[in-house]
Amino acid sequence: MKDERGSHLAVVLQDHGSKLDLSVGFQHRHQQLPRRTATLLVPFTDGGDPPVRLGLPPWTFTDQDLAEALPPRRDFAAAWLLLADGDQAWALPEWVELVCSRSDPAALAACWLWLHGSQLLFRLRHQGISARSPDDLRRLRREQHRLALDQRSQRQWHEALRRREPLRRSSLGPQQERELDLLLAVAAGQDATDLPVPLRRALQAAHCPADSGGVRHLLVDLGQWDPHHLPSLHATTWETGFSAELEAEAQRLIAQASEARPGDDDRLDLTAQHCVTIDDADTRDIDDALGLERCPDGALRLWIHIADPGRLVAVDSPLDLEARRRGSSLYLASGTLPMFPEALATGPLSLGAGRRNAAWSLAVVLDPEGAVTTFRLVRSWVRPTYRLSYADADELIDLAPPEDPDLADLHALLNRRRRWRTARGAILMDQPEGRIRVRDGQPELELTEPSAARLMVAEAMILAGAVVAAYGEEHHLALPYRSQMPAELPRPAELEALPAGPVRHAAIKRCLSRGHTGATPRAHFTLGLPAYVQATSPIRRYGDLVAQRQLLALQQGQTPLDADALQALLQEIEDPIRQGLQISREDQRHWQQEWFSRQGACQWQGQFLRWLRAQDQLGLVHLEELAMDLAALCPAGSEPGDALIVRVQLVDPLRDQLRLIASS
Repeated sequence: MKDERGSHLAVVLQDHGSKLDLSVGFQHRHQQLPRRTATLLVPFTDGGDPPVRLGLPPWTFTDQDLAEALPPRRDFAAAWLLLADGDQAWALPEWVELVCSRSDPAALAACWLWLHGSQLLFRLRHQGISARSPDDLRRLRREQHRLALDQRSQRQWHEALRRREPLRRSSLGPQQERELDLLLAVAAGQDATDLPVPLRRALQAAHCPADSGGVRHLLVDLGQWDPHHLPSLHATTWETGFSAELEAEAQRLIAQASEARPGDDDRLDLTAQHCVTIDDADTRDIDDALGLERCPDGALRLWIHIADPGRLVAVDSPLDLEARRRGSSLYLASGTLPMFPEALATGPLSLGAGRRNAAWSLAVVLDPEGAVTTFRLVRSWVRPTYRLSYADADELIDLAPPEDPDLADLHALLNRRRRWRTARGAILMDQPEGRIRVRDGQPELELTEPSAARLMVAEAMILAGAVVAAYGEEHHLALPYRSQMPAELPRPAELEALPAGPVRHAAIKRCLSRGHTGATPRAHFTLGLPAYVQATSPIRRYGDLVAQRQLLALQQGQTPLDADALQALLQEIEDPIRQGLQISREDQRHWQQEWFSRQGACQWQGQFLRWLRAQDQLGLVHLEELAMDLAALCPAGSEPGDALIVRVQLVDPLRDQLRLIASS
């Protein structure tokens, strides 16, 4: 009703959670009320004066008052049937009167709340209340049904997280799959701050911390994460493997390997020469062989044969570009992921025993001191007589049978060369090396001793790199030269005071700088060489293949890459090589943790090497039985060479945690 000032009586609805305040007061037509209120222009009841201020009875109702005033659902349905065919907008009092045959404030408040609830029959707008059309109602009910199903699926998904029971991804809905992908991203190392709040609550209910380690444990329980999956390997070219097109290209090259190729007639035929390959027993891509020629004047000519993958793999071909993307083969505890498709790398690109193979061959004659007097570098055909493991070669070197003395003589020649390098400052740090290998899914400790055969092969490869570098320097040829800056080592007296072996080696290693690859020759400090090129593993390292192509261009009178172009190419492969090294280290670290987790209460004898973080009592310890240098919590005041007992305090491979503790 109106008062003498032309105002309406305003009923103001305000939701306070536990009760609804229906307040009354006079409001001028143009006065604005606070937001989140509903203003109903209704007449005031007869027989009483309005309250003197807002919020006073009789306009405050309890939940029970509102429940008693709310009509049954069938009355709302009947009203909808009555109004569905029309498009009239009803004011609240008239609509409430129609629904429940009353329009007192309690009924107004109860119906107003009902309209704002989850009902679908009526639409409440500024113009008034109108019934939804049957089509609109059917659409909304379908949406409501879908929403209910989604909510039920979400509850089931979160309950599955809480129970930590295996599930199938195919059983999840789109929303749950998205949340699973978010968890997989967190497990792979992504920040967890973007996880939705409901998912975070589900993780809390599952007693799962919202960090990568905790989520990995959860996903392993759900059957959605391989406990040995490497996050750094995820979505890399090594994980995706070779495409079907690249595999088909590899098969095409395999089929064409026996056909004549340009330059084949220019190769030196050395197939009659006795030469052997020496490698680990499980190595399948063989890229080097050794031979010995006894010259008429009594001199011994050492032959180093290197596989020539460039005969089949053309520059900028699809396989070449893929090898460039990888930079090198990737060495994991479970095996090798090759730079070229396996069938090609272990087939015609390798130096297979008993068959004709394309190669680069280096012939070297050493003087009595071990210096190079003459050398020859040619493309060739070779046929290795047989393949040897390192154990086989060690036996032949040791026994030196009269019918096959070549390996023993090769060993003596390369020992001479090793002494020559040592006299020129080369630093030798030969010691056993322990690695974890995976066989049939189980981690096993593998110890590699610096045996005669291994040292001989390593020296032959260093010799080849030195000769290729000298050849490149002589012809002003840009090559991937490997160098190392000089280092200031501890004084001889200091080194002599340390125990020989790992302790002394650790003192030297901490002084050395990282190696560097560049297009111009520089000295290599540790090797004791004025220049050095890695050129003996072209199946496994892309830089070695580039070196062969530079040599080929020079020998055929073509234009090799200049230093700038080669440096750009080396920078292109630098990142994938670094990434591969990171993956390989992470893989070895993971399997070390898996191996230690299976050792129970074992203890190992150790030697303190040096402090890593003295303030945290974290030191580097050599475990002789395992041939490994590992970080451990060490007693305060430990000195290099101190004997320690090392045990596992904590190991959790899924969290990438290994904590060793040492005691004196």
